[in-house]
Amino acid sequence: MAVILDGKALSAKFRQNIKEETSALKEKTGKAPGIAVILAGDDAASSVYVNSKEKAAIECGFYSVVERISADVTTSDVLKLVEKFNNDEKIHGILVQLPLPSACDEKTILRAIKAEKDVDGFHPYNVGLLNIGEDCLMPCTPFGVMNMMADYGIDIAGKNAVVVGRSNIVGKPIAAMLLKANATVTVCHSKTKDLSGVCAKADILVAAIGKAKFIKKEFVKDGAVVIDVGINRVDGKLCGDVDFEDVKDKCSYITPVPGGVGPMTITTLMQNTLKAFKFIEKL
Repeated sequence: MAVILDGKALSAKFRQNIKEETSALKEKTGKAPGIAVILAGDDAASSVYVNSKEKAAIECGFYSVVERISADVTTSDVLKLVEKFNNDEKIHGILVQLPLPSACDEKTILRAIKAEKDVDGFHPYNVGLLNIGEDCLMPCTPFGVMNMMADYGIDIAGKNAVVVGRSNIVGKPIAAMLLKANATVTVCHSKTKDLSGVCAKADILVAAIGKAKFIKKEFVKDGAVVIDVGINRVDGKLCGDVDFEDVKDKCSYITPVPGGVGPMTITTLMQNTLKAFKFIEKL
């Protein structure tokens, strides 16, 4: 039976550290990290997620603002809000909750956020820095995965890492992070031939494709580390991209869904906000 990577417990530990550091910095400077979230429309999943972010920010001792706007907004409306927070000295991190209403130009809006306040790590400037191996604000979910593996003492250097999925939010950035950590990285996608065969050579297998229970035991090498980034709802229950029950006895470490990678994402957002605060305030 594999060691289960407990994202819930790890997230609580990281948040306590963030809270303590924030408290010390507040005492020293009289300032707190500030995060602004822009939520357009009434998407139920987005609303739940934003509420969780707000709760986490308050728990960490941050100044938190949530700007909720109607679904009939234009790109111009959202850009005005972004500009307002770009110029607000109390705000160190700006996050525009995706997906945006169809009338909004997502690319233009995300690029309007100041790179040093881009706590989602989606701005082309931060993407560029990540891909040349320099320090930057990194996308929260993959960065959370890296933090998780580091905390559990999983050695990455020299290992074969296979990432299934090439999204800009998870697949591509985690490939860059694994490469920086000296893994040999293969990125697979819908056009990859012999996908199960490629995956079965991985010492570290990251599944991020959005297909429920797609990764079966024939995809997994004995003793591999299996990271499941997928969140799917099947028959009213959450499950990942990995068939947990089929795979758990074959690997050395595995993340559950729920309770694995998910809790780390919001905690990493808090880490990014604290980092942005320290950079902007020159601390």
